[in-house]
Amino acid sequence: MSEPKKERPVVPEGESRFLITRQMKANEKGYVGYETQWESFQKEVKYETPKKP
Repeated sequence: MSEPKKERPVVPEGESRFLITRQMKANEKGYVGYETQWESFQKEVKYETPKKP
């Protein structure tokens, strides 16, 4: 007797200060992954050489 495929429940999108997590669709093996998107929390400033005395 074959068992029916188990499906994962749909998880709502998770949001925090610098991170967003989304549930991806199941692949052919039934694996459900999660996609993460980071927002940068550091500012990058162009380097300038210091003035010589």
